[in-house]
Amino acid sequence: MEKNTMQNKKKIIGLVILLVPIFLLPGCSSTQKPGELDVDSAAVDRQQNDPVAKRFYEPDPESPTVVESAMKLSGEYARLTREAAQLRQQNEDFIAKNRQLNEQVVSLDAQLQQAQKELAEANNLLIEMRVELNNWKADILGFRDEMRNAETAQLETLLRILKVLGGQVTTESARAENASTVGSAVASSNKPDRP
Repeated sequence: MEKNTMQNKKKIIGLVILLVPIFLLPGCSSTQKPGELDVDSAAVDRQQNDPVAKRFYEPDPESPTVVESAMKLSGEYARLTREAAQLRQQNEDFIAKNRQLNEQVVSLDAQLQQAQKELAEANNLLIEMRVELNNWKADILGFRDEMRNAETAQLETLLRILKVLGGQVTTESARAENASTVGSAVASSNKPDRP
């Protein structure tokens, strides 16, 4: 412990020795005379023309009085208050109209979605109907061909029956028979050939 106190004393003495010259040096400096104050006359004139400096003087007779200024400011305040109220009312009207238009947009959007859905369904139905119509046309045309083939086979059979029964068939009548309808073929086959 004695070593620590000795070391502490040495440190304190070293610090005091270092700090003493620092404190003594500024105290040894020579004194100077105070400098003269140089006042600019233009700055003094400017300062006298300053409105703050004029506040203690009487106002010019042409300038408005405090009451007149207050009345003027009060009138401007009233006008601006009315304008602000009008603008506030316009803003509220715009907000209400905007809200109404938004509600219309929502309802019209729902109607548009429904109409688009119905149009898509109608379009699909028309496409299906067109496909069925085309199939029906193809069936009818195919049926016509089948009917023609059946009628031709029927006429050929009738001609053979006529030949078997002993009827006389010429090539002209055969062509006419082929070209005629089923009814005319039946009518000609019912007529017996008598000598």
